[in-house]
Amino acid sequence: MATLFRGQLRSFPANGHAAFVPQIRKLVFECCDRWPSSENTRSYLFTRLVELARQNPHVEIVVRQRIHREPIIRGFYVNNRDKVVPLNGLSLAEINQKVHLLLDSSGAKIKHLKRRNVESTTESTRGIWSGLHADRPAL
Repeated sequence: MATLFRGQLRSFPANGHAAFVPQIRKLVFECCDRWPSSENTRSYLFTRLVELARQNPHVEIVVRQRIHREPIIRGFYVNNRDKVVPLNGLSLAEINQKVHLLLDSSGAKIKHLKRRNVESTTESTRGIWSGLHADRPAL
């Protein structure tokens, strides 16, 4: 009988029909204590941050002070990408929408749906055109 090593018993997290792995791993709120544009962000943090953390235990939530700058929120994802959303001048409901936008997104680059490039798996039937192989024009 073959021995079974512990390294072979590991399972790797993947999205599928049996499991769901959230793509976001960290949310960072950055705002200033004094600027009026950060007022709604500060009130959002005081009123709704604990509830947000309880609803999303898989997400690390960090609050950082950003002195004399506009408020932002950063989302860090599993694929080593991040997204930054500015929060200046937004109401509490709009800030909540932006937070849920970051929680629900995958962190992948935004792709154009209308202008996708056509890629072929095979070569062209005529081959690759080169100016070196073309006939010279007669003057």
